[in-house]
Amino acid sequence: MQLKTLILPIVLSLPLLGCGLVYKIDIPQGNYLEAKQVDQLRRGMTQEQVRFLLGNPMSLDSFNHDRWVYLYYFKPGRGEVEQKQLVLEFNNDALLSVSGDFAAPAEFNQGL
Repeated sequence: MQLKTLILPIVLSLPLLGCGLVYKIDIPQGNYLEAKQVDQLRRGMTQEQVRFLLGNPMSLDSFNHDRWVYLYYFKPGRGEVEQKQLVLEFNNDALLSVSGDFAAPAEFNQGL
């Protein structure tokens, strides 16, 4: 009789043990950029060169085609959400400025 009273609560609690083991997927969205890619940007690069280096921007301003925005959003199954943004400004098909969560590379103005 005592064995039954010990086993019954254990058996009844087994389904509850799995609740903490639910798998949650990571959700990446947008343009994942690494600092080494951004470090290769140089003032005066054409839009084609930037597109080759970084890929297509996530967002194009419909009123200003000289402003490109690269967005990245990562929601891990468990943990903190990560968001990054890189904004590039062009003038006459030449890269003019870099802003956002990535700093302009030290060599950005090289050759000017």
